[in-house]
Amino acid sequence: MSLTPQESEYLEKKIGRKPNPLELQIVAAEWSEHCSYKSSKKYLKILPRKGARVISGPGYDSGVLDVGDGYVVTVHIESHNHPSAVEPYGGAATGVGGVIRDILSAGTRPIAILDGLRFGDIENDTHARWLFKNAVRGIADYGNCLGIPTIGGEIEFDKCFTNYALVDVASVGFGRKERLIQNRADKGDALVLIGGSTGRDGIGGSQFASDKLESENRSAVQIPDPFIEKLVIEVILEARNQHCIKAMKDLGGGGLSCAISETADALSVGIELDVAMIHKREQNMSPTELMVSESQERMLVITSPQKLDTLKEICEKFRVSYSVVGKVIDGSMMEVKSEKQMVAKLPSDVVANAPLLDRPSSIPKYLKKLTLIKKPKTPKNLSQTILTMLSNPNIASKHWVYTQYDHEVGIRTVIKPGRDASVLRLDNGKFLSIKIDGNSKHCYVDPRQGVIGCFDEACRNIICTGATPIGMVDHLQFGNPEDPEIFWTFKESVEGITEYAKYFEIPCVGGKVSLYNETDDGPIKPTPLIGVLGLIEENH
Repeated sequence: MSLTPQESEYLEKKIGRKPNPLELQIVAAEWSEHCSYKSSKKYLKILPRKGARVISGPGYDSGVLDVGDGYVVTVHIESHNHPSAVEPYGGAATGVGGVIRDILSAGTRPIAILDGLRFGDIENDTHARWLFKNAVRGIADYGNCLGIPTIGGEIEFDKCFTNYALVDVASVGFGRKERLIQNRADKGDALVLIGGSTGRDGIGGSQFASDKLESENRSAVQIPDPFIEKLVIEVILEARNQHCIKAMKDLGGGGLSCAISETADALSVGIELDVAMIHKREQNMSPTELMVSESQERMLVITSPQKLDTLKEICEKFRVSYSVVGKVIDGSMMEVKSEKQMVAKLPSDVVANAPLLDRPSSIPKYLKKLTLIKKPKTPKNLSQTILTMLSNPNIASKHWVYTQYDHEVGIRTVIKPGRDASVLRLDNGKFLSIKIDGNSKHCYVDPRQGVIGCFDEACRNIICTGATPIGMVDHLQFGNPEDPEIFWTFKESVEGITEYAKYFEIPCVGGKVSLYNETDDGPIKPTPLIGVLGLIEENH
């Protein structure tokens, strides 16, 4: 888990010295592809981000859209591919937990989950069936325990996902506009770590997800606990109502390393942290382990000294563990201490902003070979052909999957899974329509038109419910970006999304890029996923 020689040189130049081992691990976590977007950020800037309803777009934990009457919806999409390929139950479950905390970070209540799942040939591959069965169970158990309905998704099977899994989870939140967390901080404010105890699970998870999957590194997979997450949700929402939260960040990829550096950089403040104060579930954890652990169900909250006692009382009321781990200071440094002894001191803007890459790209050679494939002849027995198609797992009913999910809890669900798009009832008399779509096979033969097709399909599904599309999120999943041919497919996909979004004036309010999705068998096919939100007005 280290930096490239060029990155090490860049870091030393920026801080004016050699980093110590802890500092190196902090930066390695934040500069991993999973956290820094160093290969993709340059190209994502072309996506249209502004619109009449957009309050905040990409770059935050969740996008926020104004749905009128003082209400907002929030949306985010994430993946947990590498962990789910190693341990499908825990990997998929913690994927749900992570995206729900992104919604919570805005100060909104999560009201729905959607999932996009991809596996190998489940008809002939017993390992693919095992991954599929347990990933579905992980999503169902976590969402059902939280009381948040899983209202939609899509499933695809392809041999390119052999010994692998793509587990995408989108979540939607709802709340009052005036209760959104504004994210600000002043000198002397307290840093409070709320939720699950920090352990050795998930150590190096972000770096693990930023390379080809070569081994079953189970230590990099986080352990889920939906019951703690449920309590954390209630703590955060009550603390929001009592104005105890000035800023908030979910502890996701990179753990405390990323949460501290990104918060300090975004708020232009310094942060002092003492890892000895963190509530732990394992003994003798080193400062490095504490800084890069990705243990789940944790939120970092900044509160004023005047509200600190109130926040503590709320945590104690719900029996949720917490620890005051630091404070906001002058300057722009993140200072990490252990038993009051300084163990790392770095400029937050350097840690939070990895040097961006300009990777080469070239048209894949396989595209030329595809033009040489002869068109199939029309079958003589069309009835048998139709039956064969209907029995294909990609086309057959997915009833077995979505019946495991509780899609009615919360009493907002108006249109349930299994139709064009799902619809939720909002408190202002309006309705929210949501759908995610992807098609790796189409994107493989034509990445630009393939992703436009996914976008268009999601919009058509939304429109079929009577809704008008108001925003979208994307999840861009590819193999190794260091391969020019794979990176070309990524660039084509981004340009395709941009072209469609601009033409139909549907702003991008968030998304995720997941690269290095490959095993020793090779890379996955280009698999962008598009999620679209639509609004049904009361008078319709």
